[in-house]
Amino acid sequence: MEWVPTQEGLSQLLQLLKDSVSTNNEIHSMIQQKLDSFNKIPDYPNYLAYILTQMPQEEPSTRAIAGLLLKNTIRVYFATIQRDVLAYVKALSIKGLGDQDVMVRGIIGNVITTIVTRGGLADWPQVLPALMELLDSQDYNIVEGAFGALQKICEDSSRELDQDIEGTRPLNYMIPKIITFFDSQHVKIRVYAVSCINQFILMRSNSLFIHIDAFVTALFKRASDESPDVRKNVCQALVMLLEVRPDKLLPEIANVVEYMLFSTQDQDEQVALEACEFWLAFAEQEDLREHLRPFLPRIVPVLLKCMVYSEMDILTLGGDEDDTNVPDSEQDIKPRFHRAKTHTFERTESNGGAGGSAEDASTANVNREEEEEEEDDEDLDDDDIYSEWNLRKCSAAALDVLATVFGNELLEILLPFLREQLFHQEWKHRECGILALGAVSEGCMEGVEPHLQNLVPYLIQTLDDPKPLVRSITCWTLGRYSRWCVNPPNPPQDRQKYFVPLLEGLLRKVLDNNKRVQEAACSAFATLEEEACELLIPFLEPILRNLVYAFSKYQHKNLLILYDAIGTLADSVSSALNKKEYIEILMAPLIEKWHLLKDDDRDLFPLLECLSSVTTALGLGFLPYAPPVFERCVKLIHNTLLQYDMHQNNPTMDMPDKDFMIVALDLLSGLTQGLGPEVEKFVANSQPQLLPLLSICLRDPVAEVRQSAYALLGDLSIACFSHIRPYLNSFMVELINQVDPRAEHVSVCNNAAWAAGEIALQCGADMQPWIPPLLDRLIQLLTSETTPRTLLENAGITIGRLGLVCPQLVAPHLDVFSEAWCKALRGIRDNDEKDTAFRGLCEMIQVNPNGIAKSFLYFCDAVVQWQHPPPELNEIFRKILTGFKQMMGPNWDAYTILQFIKLCNNSIPKIVYSYFIIFDFTFTT
Repeated sequence: MEWVPTQEGLSQLLQLLKDSVSTNNEIHSMIQQKLDSFNKIPDYPNYLAYILTQMPQEEPSTRAIAGLLLKNTIRVYFATIQRDVLAYVKALSIKGLGDQDVMVRGIIGNVITTIVTRGGLADWPQVLPALMELLDSQDYNIVEGAFGALQKICEDSSRELDQDIEGTRPLNYMIPKIITFFDSQHVKIRVYAVSCINQFILMRSNSLFIHIDAFVTALFKRASDESPDVRKNVCQALVMLLEVRPDKLLPEIANVVEYMLFSTQDQDEQVALEACEFWLAFAEQEDLREHLRPFLPRIVPVLLKCMVYSEMDILTLGGDEDDTNVPDSEQDIKPRFHRAKTHTFERTESNGGAGGSAEDASTANVNREEEEEEEDDEDLDDDDIYSEWNLRKCSAAALDVLATVFGNELLEILLPFLREQLFHQEWKHRECGILALGAVSEGCMEGVEPHLQNLVPYLIQTLDDPKPLVRSITCWTLGRYSRWCVNPPNPPQDRQKYFVPLLEGLLRKVLDNNKRVQEAACSAFATLEEEACELLIPFLEPILRNLVYAFSKYQHKNLLILYDAIGTLADSVSSALNKKEYIEILMAPLIEKWHLLKDDDRDLFPLLECLSSVTTALGLGFLPYAPPVFERCVKLIHNTLLQYDMHQNNPTMDMPDKDFMIVALDLLSGLTQGLGPEVEKFVANSQPQLLPLLSICLRDPVAEVRQSAYALLGDLSIACFSHIRPYLNSFMVELINQVDPRAEHVSVCNNAAWAAGEIALQCGADMQPWIPPLLDRLIQLLTSETTPRTLLENAGITIGRLGLVCPQLVAPHLDVFSEAWCKALRGIRDNDEKDTAFRGLCEMIQVNPNGIAKSFLYFCDAVVQWQHPPPELNEIFRKILTGFKQMMGPNWDAYTILQFIKLCNNSIPKIVYSYFIIFDFTFTT
């Protein structure tokens, strides 16, 4: 028997829906609570579906509210909705797609899509055939409603559509039929049709590729469509086809390029933006670059043209006034996410020697953490100029990529246009020229460098341009060239000419009266700090006074950037900041902000990050400020854990934001590193006790919490191991689980491996119970070809340290890991961690000299780069070489010496030379 609504229930619900638009907050809240309570009524979705689809006499807005409630009910309560109720909703939704009201049709399509998303296409196999059949209707409303639903399904369930459902793959019959609608007389249908097919291009759907020729032909026919929305989708399709099926575009590449050049200048900015993406995609495809090269003289001026601010841009941006006293609106402030700490090593410039290769040299310059940050939404561009994507920024990014690909070849094309723009009478063109100069800084550095002795003074002078937009872009571009200013052709005299004026100029602009300029200057100054490091030390007082004065001048958004600049300064000059006069200047505003911010204020994140760097730099100089900081960090961790427990027991309560716990853990790490053994009294007296809280954090389900917790565990092991020891057994059980060769979160594994090495140094021989399971995992990491570099290095360091404290347990495995160990650690700069690891290897070799036999040359190469080897190395080499001579017989000297000279590039250190003399070997270098 078909469901029928009760008149009383229908009337009551209708009245509530009509009243729900009330602007009275109390009434609105009461109605919302009443509507929420209806979700307990089994056939509530039927009432909503009935009002949405069967009551055309009601106001469209009332029906639309019913539809939105129905969609949300399905989304949230899908699993508990009765099958007969869901069947009723499905049937009415399909029937209602031809509704006369366009808004109602769209919401019905959303309801259908939500059912498909929650239950899957296999749970509603009739929906696609029904929608495809509706496309044959003579009623435009039905076709448009069906296509709207199909487009949403194609977007949300594209992978599922490309799989067999009840023996049939939906795309096999959908794609050819949808392509026929490319020629529809109705604009909206054409837009839907092209958009539907576009969802399957990057998937490389075989169902699409079967019909690829028909698709491309139909697409080309729509290239000059009167509708900007159609042309936008055509441009999107061409960009994606260039990536997955360039063979279908290359025969017509000249025409495609002409079309995209024309479309990049389309009056509709969305069309132009989609077309501009084509140049990014083209440049990034290595196999297609030769096809792109002939068009560079045409592309470059078009990109420059698109980089000039339009009148609409200027009206939208505003900011031509002194607005430093105007409070920020909250929507201007982007959400900020904290990045947990990862333990890394500083590397030497070169990785030559045994096993060295061009590949080693090329990878030596990659960002230190890029490989292990797979779980991050990596590539958050530090250059804010490319944020808030639009045509101007896409054009600048395209020029940036083209410069990286074509280098000075592109610069030769760009230079005449660049000169014209840089010295143009109109400020908008000068601004464009400065943006272009910054965009090509990395790719064309070699060609730009001879001009920088004139360009840098020009840019520094332009920092005082009357137009704030010119001043801000100049800050950004100078930031891109700050490395050259720090290391000019003839230091140190050239530094007075370029570095010092740049430093002074950016500090002036940090205090500009325009907020956009403040932001750009602060970001550029942070970049300069990273490049200059110890060169900043003579200027620390004026730098600090400027940055501190900015606290009184900046509004909310720029304060967050100011924290970053101060933290970067601390990282760059390190202990040089630890002077009484500097501490007094710096700490007053930071502590003032510290007291003003509440424990649930997300602005704590950048402040805590800043303080983490400052505490590490100041060391014991931070001691007077440490007690309340330490106490608050422990409190933040404790409160977050309490809130999480409450949420676990009652899921209706809000999930706490664990970023508060992560930044607190990281600041405690900074405090521990800075204060060293002095931190012990804070750990001992913390209320609640820190170590039990840390024990919980080490097991937290959120990877970033565990990552920061293991960093703190390692730091506390160094500073106050006596507090770690009582918890050691439980800590090590958890730690060993995290050192996982199949780890999903590499940075957690990385920090756990490092912490194990620090614990080993403190434990000594007591480390024995945990060495076998830990060593097994570390060796797997070290010998795997897929382990990221920083994790390789931490695994190697920890193996060396395990060998230092328990050589008898580790030495028998030398022949398995020694070659990989030497390769991983040869490029790390000398420090205490490297020293203890190498000494550990030496201890292992003395226990098992034959274990190094297969990797002797790699060991020699590692020794070459060890600047301060221990005296016992003489005895170690004697044992190794004696063993080799016995194994190799008369062939030993000729073979080994030739290989050794080759791999050491004919430069054999005296320490190695002497070992060959011991055995009376004769050779020439």
